[in-house]
Amino acid sequence: MSYRIQLLVVAFVCGWAMTLARCAEAQSPESFPATTDNPKPVGQTGRTLTREQAEAIALKNNPQITIGKLRALEAQQYVRETRSALLPTAFLSLTGVDADPGSRIAAGGITNPTIYSRAAAGATVSQLITDFGRTTNLLSSSEFQAKAEDKNAAATAADITLAVDQAFYNSLETRDLVKVAEQTVHARQTLVDQIQALTNAKLKSDLDLSFSKVDLARARLLLLESQENYQTALAALSAILGYPDEQDFDLVQPDEPMTPPASAVHTLISQALQQRPEVSALQYQVESAQKNASAEHDLKLPTVTALGVVGIVPVRDPIIPNWYGGVGVNVNIPVFNGFMFNARAKTADLQTEAVRQNLANLRNNIARDVRISWQDTNRAYQRLSVTQQLREQANLALDLAQQRYSLGLGSIVEFSQAELGKTEADIADTDAAYQYRLTQIILAYTIAAPK
Repeated sequence: MSYRIQLLVVAFVCGWAMTLARCAEAQSPESFPATTDNPKPVGQTGRTLTREQAEAIALKNNPQITIGKLRALEAQQYVRETRSALLPTAFLSLTGVDADPGSRIAAGGITNPTIYSRAAAGATVSQLITDFGRTTNLLSSSEFQAKAEDKNAAATAADITLAVDQAFYNSLETRDLVKVAEQTVHARQTLVDQIQALTNAKLKSDLDLSFSKVDLARARLLLLESQENYQTALAALSAILGYPDEQDFDLVQPDEPMTPPASAVHTLISQALQQRPEVSALQYQVESAQKNASAEHDLKLPTVTALGVVGIVPVRDPIIPNWYGGVGVNVNIPVFNGFMFNARAKTADLQTEAVRQNLANLRNNIARDVRISWQDTNRAYQRLSVTQQLREQANLALDLAQQRYSLGLGSIVEFSQAELGKTEADIADTDAAYQYRLTQIILAYTIAAPK
């Protein structure tokens, strides 16, 4: 048997061994694609964490959630404060006076009431009869503002939930990219070992060994970068969940199916304008501003108040009765105050218009965001099939390049390019799957879709 035939036989046997190794690697549980359910953590054995659990932890621990709830409770107290003007006011008084007999207060005012030595106790009750709607409008304004704060708290919760979902899927993607890098390192290490054996047997050149070692070094660099990105993603996820240190999580892959996006965007825009808490909050703020403006205009109207007093004077001058009491009605009619009421009413009208314009601007921005998110979702969905085809073709190209190289018909450069193409295709396919899930989450957030 000639030397060339021996070389071909040895090369064919080595190529067949490499093919079997790749098939065994593809069938092993560790080499399954990263989209399998409940994958094991990369180098970690932390506690299990689902996306729903991550959202619950963030809504419980994140300070922004607490701030939103406190502001809503604060707004409720302002409602009580405003409502108090409609309720009676009562207070008790204890008075003791020692005065010169018949003395009067002569300076400091127009009247000069007489002062008597006395000790007395009494009660005073006042009640607003009407201010022609001003206090009622103020109460309505504070109630609408409280509803707006409730919606702002809901919007804050939605923002935190979106941030958690993005951090969760980013951690899953970087973890799966670590697995792709590990598989690449393993495959190229196997190739280096085989070419090293062939080089030692004088069946391959040192150039082939050098090329294979370069590819191995690139794969190791890819692995280091992937591991660093994974740790960074875990740190970001831990921070958004309210933990000061990076947590050792075993992230659970969600099992939601990848459904195609909606066919029409106009329905989504209408849904967003009806359901987004930010829109509801600004609508309440517009109504609050309108009620406040009405109250400011009502400052020009009269105020009618009832007042009643009763008491006893056990220590007194003989000229003073031993008890006192009286009721009355007081009507205050504004006449002139330097145009202050006009200025306050104009200011309230301008504030109302500013809030109304903010609402219109928010509606436009939401419609834009929904349209952009819908387009991103469609683009990501179309990318799924393209990256899947790319992955299949890259695997086929690698198989053909490996066979050609094993038979001596192809060069190590051709084989190296095929391996590089497979790695890039695996990364692109993994990234496409997670990017589509992220675009779905963002689209659901922009239309405030219930979970």
